[in-house]
Amino acid sequence: MSTTDFHSLWTAAAEPLGEIPTPEIEYVQLAPVLIVVGAAVLGVLVEAVVPRRARYHTQLFLSGVALACAFAAVVGLALSGHATTKAQISAMGAIAVDGPALFLQGTILLTSLVAVFTFAERRLDPAHHGHRVDSFAAEAAAVPGSDHEKAAVKAGFTTTEVFPLVLFAITGMLVFPAANDLLTLFIALEVFSLPLYLLCAVARRKRMMSQEAAVKYFLLGAFASAFLLFGIALLYGYAGSVSYARIADVVDGAVGTVDPALAATMSNDVLLLIGFAMVLMGLLFKVGAVPFHMWTPDVYQGAPTPVTGFMAAATKVAAFGAMLRLLYVVLPGLRWDWRPVMWGVAIVTMLAGAIVAITQTDIKRLLAYSSIAHAGFILAGVIAATPDGVSSTLFYLAAYSFVTVGAFAVVTLVRDAGGEATHLSKWAGLGRRSPLVAAVFAVFLLAFAGIPLTSGFSGKFAVFKAAAEGGAGVLVVVGVIASAIAAFFYIRVIVLMFFSEPHPEGPTVAVPSLLTTTAIGVGVAVTLVLGLAPQYFLDLAGQAGVFVR
Repeated sequence: MSTTDFHSLWTAAAEPLGEIPTPEIEYVQLAPVLIVVGAAVLGVLVEAVVPRRARYHTQLFLSGVALACAFAAVVGLALSGHATTKAQISAMGAIAVDGPALFLQGTILLTSLVAVFTFAERRLDPAHHGHRVDSFAAEAAAVPGSDHEKAAVKAGFTTTEVFPLVLFAITGMLVFPAANDLLTLFIALEVFSLPLYLLCAVARRKRMMSQEAAVKYFLLGAFASAFLLFGIALLYGYAGSVSYARIADVVDGAVGTVDPALAATMSNDVLLLIGFAMVLMGLLFKVGAVPFHMWTPDVYQGAPTPVTGFMAAATKVAAFGAMLRLLYVVLPGLRWDWRPVMWGVAIVTMLAGAIVAITQTDIKRLLAYSSIAHAGFILAGVIAATPDGVSSTLFYLAAYSFVTVGAFAVVTLVRDAGGEATHLSKWAGLGRRSPLVAAVFAVFLLAFAGIPLTSGFSGKFAVFKAAAEGGAGVLVVVGVIASAIAAFFYIRVIVLMFFSEPHPEGPTVAVPSLLTTTAIGVGVAVTLVLGLAPQYFLDLAGQAGVFVR
């Protein structure tokens, strides 16, 4: 190639392409996310500059205030009409500010605020060397059982880094159901997944099991993220864009101008179907649906129990929110393609979660399989493909999240010399040893079972009613059967607590501080209020059930 040819290439590449548009960011509409991520960054600075003895109280105060302010911002946006008439696409098309997004963000923030109280609990274990300890390792970088770890315990170190980590996770969860393009969806997924991988590995007791759980979660989560990212690439090849609205237009055949570089692949249904299937696999992994559920019992059992409660509640809310937006905004034109697949996933998830839970002997694994069954119940509302399906799913997610955090908070109270006593045999006679704690746990179990006058019954009734009206009557029948199977193992635990003789050397029930007491009290209150008077909240979910596009 001659010098002239090189010069012609250089001058062609150097030609100006026009001015780069200035980004337009609606900071008020993004306030909930910005408050939380700002607090997370401040939390990192706290770890760097605040003396060790003051970090715990500083981090707890910062996290609590940030989550409360972010929730106030969500309420302010909803009251100003952004959930209905003023719903819009913000951040240059990346974030949707509408009813479902604000409802789910509010649920995530309230659930997370309650969960943070359990993170901060420091009165359940006896003091070590005069220092109060929490559920997390004294120094996460120390090898389990090493002299380094023993020195950290003796010095009274605490892993206060969990507070900024949980704030970063909440930031990703707030963006995930509000994402309006596929790249934002993927970034939000990684932002909340990576802190969770770390949080699962920092248990104070049974550190090897905790680290094993984190490795399993990380490896399987990496595969799920890879599938989702490959699906995004295929959908981009299909539509020539990662924007939800653009993809929906191409699916509906309403596309305008076409990029010549993508003209050969656009509207190729093979790319659409395979890409959509891969993206859906990534979301089904996060909600713990069969056959992408294998990580759930091991991770729930090995992670610190406060982290398990937070992850089981908030992650499910965020992932189902993203799934609703994907199915209802991007792919309504493919309803006859995705509904049969989701039918099969929902049926297998409900039955597998309920049946396998019967065989469990560990309370955390039992609650893990319970969460898998509940993922199937929630999918019944998603499959309805109607406005009632959206509103009933939102209500179920709100009800389920508080019950879950409360139930895992109770699990932290039942302890023996080795820490939490999670084997079911050790819960025998708990109702005689500590009637109040057993009664509270029984309320949560009855809510999981869907017994009337609890939030679980209101949520199941709403999603099953929406599914039946949406033409999924068979799914409702299977759901009722799975609920009956699930009720067996919930009631079995209640019978074990109240109608069995306590072991003389059985576990004790620790007296928690005001933090865990508040978390459990809020869980019970929400469970009863949504069970006894659900209509207001069902109406609220109905008003918030319209997506902006």
